Amino acid sequence: MKLRIYEIADTEEIMKLFYDTVHEVNIHDYTQEQVDAWASANMDIDVWIKSLKSKFTYVAEQGKIIGFGELEANGHIDRFYCHKDFQRKGIGKKILEQLELKAKSLEIEKLFVEASITAKPFFESQSFIVVKQQQVERRGKKLINFIMEKSI
Repeated sequence: MKLRIYEIADTEEIMKLFYDTVHEVNIHDYTQEQVDAWASANMDIDVWIKSLKSKFTYVAEQGKIIGFGELEANGHIDRFYCHKDFQRKGIGKKILEQLELKAKSLEIEKLFVEASITAKPFFESQSFIVVKQQQVERRGKKLINFIMEKSI
């Protein structure tokens, strides 16, 4: 597995990975209506490019993109997804290690994330603690997630 910085040419593959992961992995913890609202079939590539470029985005690849994670300058981990066929294989841990290294280089002392029900056990295993459970709205549907943080 190779870990590298995001390139614009990765965008469509990242969007597909995001969509597939939400619809095939997160569906175990959310309803069909919720995952449809979370990961719409009609995503705007230009919006994704702008968003991915605006953060410290790292991509894991092994013949294809198998995961990605985004770090913002304030320590927020935004999107963080592993390919549906590469769950529980250490990919997320490697991406998170890279995000932590970047955060330390930026003198960020605390990371925080809004983890899905599905992702919560992963982040707990990486020493994140739950600050609070919350309900967010995506395209008119309410979803539960967890604000979690970790001092680094």
